Amino acid sequence: MKTVNEMKLSFPGKSCNEAFARSAVAAFVMNLDPTVSELSDLKTAVSEAVTNCIVHGYRRQSGTVFLNGKIDENGKVTLRIRDKGCGIADVAQAMQPLFTTAADEERAGLGFAVMQSFCDRVRVTSAPGKGTTVTLEKQIGGDD
Repeated sequence: MKTVNEMKLSFPGKSCNEAFARSAVAAFVMNLDPTVSELSDLKTAVSEAVTNCIVHGYRRQSGTVFLNGKIDENGKVTLRIRDKGCGIADVAQAMQPLFTTAADEERAGLGFAVMQSFCDRVRVTSAPGKGTTVTLEKQIGGDD
């Protein structure tokens, strides 16, 4: 599919920037005239992915979160949220509901499950010591 719009952002991995990422994605997809539900789904999935970068990838240390987005000619939105943090040794295990590496904190371990429930497709690639990339895909419109 032909890409009709794209964006590239990077920002410090700080909790206050999670809201920035949500707002940036909302503004990016607005020309597709998403429903309230579609917009809410994307914003929630992005929030979870960015939070994972901050809490798990960088373990609340300094680091940069990278957010790239593309919209294709059919209204499919693809978002890549990436960190250069500690990485995930076992992605399949990490994607299991209730699994968390932050056992000392109040974490539900549902981040990936939430992303999967709100997006059409979620892919996670990671390498220990090199970081993690979460790719979210969601079709906007076209269901009429």
